[in-house]
Amino acid sequence: MGKAGKGGGRPSVWVGVPRWARVCTLFGAVLMLLSGAVLVGSEALLARYEGAVGKADLFGDQAAGAQERKSDVKGPLNILLVGVDPRKPETPPLADSIMVLNVPESMDRAYLFSMPRDLYVDIPKFDKAGYQGGSGKLNGAMSHGSIVQGQNPSAAQGFELLARTVQKVTGIERFDAGAIINFTGFQKIVDAMGGVDMYIERDVKSEHRQPDGKHRKGNPYGEGYIGPQAEYKKGTQHLSGWQALDYVRQRYPKNGVPDGDYGRQRHQQQFVKAMVKQAFSADVVTNPIKLDRVVRAAGQSLTFNGRGNSVVDFAIALKGVRAENVELIKLPGEGIGTGSAYRGERLLPAAEDFFTALKNEQLDAFLLEHPEFRNRNK
Repeated sequence: MGKAGKGGGRPSVWVGVPRWARVCTLFGAVLMLLSGAVLVGSEALLARYEGAVGKADLFGDQAAGAQERKSDVKGPLNILLVGVDPRKPETPPLADSIMVLNVPESMDRAYLFSMPRDLYVDIPKFDKAGYQGGSGKLNGAMSHGSIVQGQNPSAAQGFELLARTVQKVTGIERFDAGAIINFTGFQKIVDAMGGVDMYIERDVKSEHRQPDGKHRKGNPYGEGYIGPQAEYKKGTQHLSGWQALDYVRQRYPKNGVPDGDYGRQRHQQQFVKAMVKQAFSADVVTNPIKLDRVVRAAGQSLTFNGRGNSVVDFAIALKGVRAENVELIKLPGEGIGTGSAYRGERLLPAAEDFFTALKNEQLDAFLLEHPEFRNRNK
């Protein structure tokens, strides 16, 4: 990846997690992959867990005739998680959220970081889709790669080109697993757990929802919405599915988020940890009915490929990873162009140092020297 130059863009910002709705689609995948400990010893639940997850050839291994052998899942691991919003079957999919979960050789912790969906990149040639290669926003790689002549676009095939593009940007040689997560399943996961307890760092008002959860009406005299607003008070609060989605959506100073997109990013990542922590709570783990609902809700929104290993294999292998051991990373970036001339995002040179540390299994040392890459949360 070439070093980003100076000038021309918007002020430098930390770009770690894309837009609210797109990121939320990935919470289910993180939950699925980090829930192995609660499954061990329950053959019936293991079978339900495996059966609930969709399967597809996300890396082109099967199409190429490769016979991947099942083996023990060992670190280090890099897992690509891609969130998509539902679209019409004939419409090429866009990767609305792109995350990488890195697990070191010790398999006792993990690092989670996002690739900005608007990152301006070189997308490699992809013969399967008749794509000749070119430059564009990262999220478009999935769309370019999804084209199948005479058929509806294939999200699984598009994932393959997106994976190659992310590898080119980050220097990751090979992903050990991948998942596509459907946004619509997120609210069901939260509600299946009975909601999530989360610390709200400041009072926030909703731009989009009323206190009863209904959508606010559009302003007939201009942009925005009118009517009463849902409120999220500072302190530990219990959020239902719609409330969780709404809270991590907010990004305007007028609604109590003075740092805009950076604040929204921080709230989203705080919620990732809160959700995983809730999944491991006694309220879920000791309640077989609730646990089964959570597993099914997560599985129904997930398409997974473990390159020879199942999602259960990965979940059990990662049973030592807990919410408090997941380090949330923010990558430094800035916009290219402004206003109508905006072309996308680029990563700052410091991101290359992060990717080098990732490749060399030196993230702990890197984060000690560069604490600004840690996305702090309660």
